[in-house]
Amino acid sequence: MRTVTATVLLFLAAGAHAAPLPGDAAKGKALHDAQCMSCHDTSVYTRSDRHIRSLPALIEQINGCSHNTGIKLDQSQVNDLVKYLNETFYKFK
Repeated sequence: MRTVTATVLLFLAAGAHAAPLPGDAAKGKALHDAQCMSCHDTSVYTRSDRHIRSLPALIEQINGCSHNTGIKLDQSQVNDLVKYLNETFYKFK
């Protein structure tokens, strides 16, 4: 998981402000609905006291959830989840 985090963070640090995030939001939604919704609903993304305040924090949370649940995610799946969650809820630049 550290490799996935490092790779995505490098992408973000290398001028991702002008480039779209990698990933497929539709695949991210399907993965989210199949895996993440068993622990929580989407209200965790919209509550006023949410803890995720940046793309790196979002990636870290996805990796933490993956680790805690034992779900193995490859880099493309993490990218898909980040893309879906960011486009739908967070809107980080």
